[in-house]
Amino acid sequence: MPMDEDAVAALYRDHAAALRRFARGAVGSEEAEEIVQEAIIRVWRHAPDGTQGLRPYLYRTVRNLIVDQHRLAGRRPRTVAPLDDEGGFAAAGGERFDELLDRVVMEEALARLTPDHRQALVAVHYRRLSVAEAARELGVPAGTVKSRCFYALRALRAALDEMGVER
Repeated sequence: MPMDEDAVAALYRDHAAALRRFARGAVGSEEAEEIVQEAIIRVWRHAPDGTQGLRPYLYRTVRNLIVDQHRLAGRRPRTVAPLDDEGGFAAAGGERFDELLDRVVMEEALARLTPDHRQALVAVHYRRLSVAEAARELGVPAGTVKSRCFYALRALRAALDEMGVER
C-alpha cells in the first residue's frame, strides 16, 4: 500500500542525509542523490508493513541500488580503466567493489559511535594494540579500555543492524 505524500516528505527529511552519506562512499555525489531519491520512491510505491523496520529497509534498498548500478556499469565496455587510490589501475571485478562497499558501511557505523568508544575500538581491534598499550596511548586505565570496547561493539552491532547489515 503506497504511503501518502506527507509521510514520504517526512521520510525524506528524516533519512535522506544519512542515506546520501552512505551512498556517497561508493558512488559520486550526483549518483548518491539519484540513488537516495530512487530508494524513497520505491518505499513510497511499496512501503513495507509497519514503520518499525523502515530505516534498515531504506539502507538495504540503497545498497541494492548501488550494487545494481555497479553491475549495470560492468556490462558496458570501458574505454579507460579506473585508477585506484595509489594512482594505479584498479582491479577488475566485483571483489574490489564489495570491499569498498563494506568499508563504507563500516565507516558509517563507526561514525555513529561516541569518540571515546570509537578510539578504544580502533586501537584494540583495528590497530591490534594490547589493552595495556591502548590504555597508555589513550591515557585511561586498562579497565576503561575494556569497558569502552565492550560497549562500542554493542553499539556498533546495533548501528549495523539499523543499517540493514545481515550476518
